[in-house]
Amino acid sequence: MADPGGSRQNVTFPSNGGEAHGYLAPPPSGSGPGLVVVQEWWGLTSHIAEMSDRFAAEGFTVLAPDLYGGPTTHDKEEAARLLQEMPVERAARDLRGAVDFLLEHPAATGDAVGVVGFCMGGGFALVLAAQEGDRVAAAVPFYGLPRVPGYDYRGLTAQVLGHYAEQDAGIPMSAVDEAAERIEAASGRKPEIHFYPAGHAFMNDENLIGTYDPEQAAIAWRRTLAFLHGVLG
Repeated sequence: MADPGGSRQNVTFPSNGGEAHGYLAPPPSGSGPGLVVVQEWWGLTSHIAEMSDRFAAEGFTVLAPDLYGGPTTHDKEEAARLLQEMPVERAARDLRGAVDFLLEHPAATGDAVGVVGFCMGGGFALVLAAQEGDRVAAAVPFYGLPRVPGYDYRGLTAQVLGHYAEQDAGIPMSAVDEAAERIEAASGRKPEIHFYPAGHAFMNDENLIGTYDPEQAAIAWRRTLAFLHGVLG
């Protein structure tokens, strides 16, 4: 079933000679550190826009790129198809374009951005940090890892805070531990990893797969804000 709200695009930005779209949320003060928010496999939904607004309310200039270019869904099979059909190279380009856009945006302060990603976006958050080097200072993956097995994190200099679920059949804790070792080997810095007594997508209050956990979500939210403010200001 398609998301009745559709994509929450409200901005266009340059991407590798073309155009990409996304959702831009400036902070109430008018300026703050840049933060890229990367969608789940459902698309740029109202949930991702609301998460972006929450981060903006805490002082960040937020851009959530639309990696599907428009479609959104609340149906698992359709989400899997959208993910499968998404050209990974184009998504990587659009994420790089999002970093460029924020670093040049008058409302975004500092010479590096943070990136937060959920599910599919959690994997992209780590990949973006590795691709962009010191242009990404903080990476926060929620229950996501790169889709490439044994991903090489060389180039990653960001500080990493990871949130993972103990009851996540798709991402076993052993895979998270292995990724953490690879990140430390590549960056020389041990990532801060937290496991929660919850299921995959425990932050998503739309509860599309029945695993939303408000208590664990609140803990992860507090940790994320403290981490991002500590790294980005």
